[in-house]
Amino acid sequence: MKGKGKTKKTGRGTLRHYVKAHWQLYLMILPPLIMLLIFSYAPMYGLLMAFKNYRVIDGVWGSPWAAHFGMDNFIRFFENYNFMESLRNTLVISLYTLVVNTPCSIILALSLNYAKNVKFKKFVQMVTYSPYFISTIVFVGILNSIFDVRVGAIGSFVYNHFGLNILGTPELFSSVYVWSGVWQTVGYGAIIYIAALAGVDMEQHEAAIIDGATLLQRIRYVDLPAIMPTAVIMLILETGRILNMGYEKILAMQNQNNLSMSEVIPTYAYKVSLVSSFPDYSYATAIGLFQSAVGLIMILLSNAIAKKMTGDGFI
Repeated sequence: MKGKGKTKKTGRGTLRHYVKAHWQLYLMILPPLIMLLIFSYAPMYGLLMAFKNYRVIDGVWGSPWAAHFGMDNFIRFFENYNFMESLRNTLVISLYTLVVNTPCSIILALSLNYAKNVKFKKFVQMVTYSPYFISTIVFVGILNSIFDVRVGAIGSFVYNHFGLNILGTPELFSSVYVWSGVWQTVGYGAIIYIAALAGVDMEQHEAAIIDGATLLQRIRYVDLPAIMPTAVIMLILETGRILNMGYEKILAMQNQNNLSMSEVIPTYAYKVSLVSSFPDYSYATAIGLFQSAVGLIMILLSNAIAKKMTGDGFI
């Protein structure tokens, strides 16, 4: 019994000694932990608005509960004529982005990994990374300048020869959004895959070369399996954001002509909460909570599918 008591005391003493010896590390953790609590967990209190008829003068807790056991705001959203249209547009744009972005980033990373000219490699990296640091509004302004039907280099040519207004055609909105997004983010997205390729054992490549493998065979049988766990994790993260896409770019690209294909759930929630003459914060909160719930379900499903197919995942 005495021995057990000494072991416990030693364990506590060891923990205290460790914290005291590495207090700098715990001090470094403190600022992000405080930010996480303030900006991520504290705002969760506001989710109560989704189940209430929020009134500013009553506050979140003092506002009356919504009808139908607090589900009235969700029922209104599901029955709204904008629901199916915004949900369809959100899913189309999100899945389109998901299918295009990851392969493009992997292809760029593989191309740069095998580039022999160092100067050319650095130049391509600089050119592909640069658009990521352009602000969204400036980037959309560049798109408007390129596709403008009067003075745009591409837009005027297409309009004069084919009578097509690229930015004003609803069917083209998702393609313009996704491929302009590839232009803006493919270089930045390739960074993580370049880092993963740097960890590939060169002995595997040497063995493949000795066995007579071509470049494409080396990519297929050596490089792709090495970066597959990273790709799966990134795909799971992107799937979780399938309904929570950033609305700033879409909102900036919207116009009356393409509204039927550009109205997504985030822009609709923004309009009913902040732009409307009679803002409905409870309704907008319910929409946001619906987005988050679907995102969580998609993360769990994609993680389960990824683990079953590849053995890689979060949990």
